[in-house]
Amino acid sequence: MNQDLFITGTDTGVGKTLLSALLVAALQRKYWKPIQTGACEGTDQQAVMKWADVPEDRTCPEAYIFNPPLSPHLAAEEKGIEIDFERIRRPSSSSPLIIEGAGGLLVPINSKQLMLDLTIHLNVPIVIASRTTLGTINHTLLTLAAARNARVDIRGVVMIGHESSENRRSIERYGNVPVIGSIPWLDHIDGSTLVSVFKQYFDARGFE
Repeated sequence: MNQDLFITGTDTGVGKTLLSALLVAALQRKYWKPIQTGACEGTDQQAVMKWADVPEDRTCPEAYIFNPPLSPHLAAEEKGIEIDFERIRRPSSSSPLIIEGAGGLLVPINSKQLMLDLTIHLNVPIVIASRTTLGTINHTLLTLAAARNARVDIRGVVMIGHESSENRRSIERYGNVPVIGSIPWLDHIDGSTLVSVFKQYFDARGFE
């Protein structure tokens, strides 16, 4: 288990940060969120530190951070700048990284580039976080299609929420992709809980 992973999602608020925290805790990796928006409401770095029970030195600083809860390109425009990929370089770390994107793969980052382009720029495989609820099949298949069209390495899908075996089977069948983990509804989140979820609900082979 020695390779960086990029956590993307089928939508905003799907559970990317929770999945990132789980993988940081279970795989003993560092966390990095290259582009953070909505910092006025708290950062995902702070959430990962709390949920995974890790100190700040198990995380890396953002390349860009914006207060408004907006798409990266809009948050940058509001600040009068444009996000430049040349400023987004992998942090110097011997530990593999869990890298969390902002929103889904087709979220704009600047006037020409999308979050999908950032995964290509960083040259890392992706794990897709998806909901278990109605609509997830369509959203997940669209995300898979976008990634495959760009020849991005897809490790698999992690479904988040109350179990839906039919949706899981449909995603695996029509998406031709393994569901390599699931996160059930959690009443309490801490590092030990997340490690237990990984051991019980994840296929560790998908993260090797």
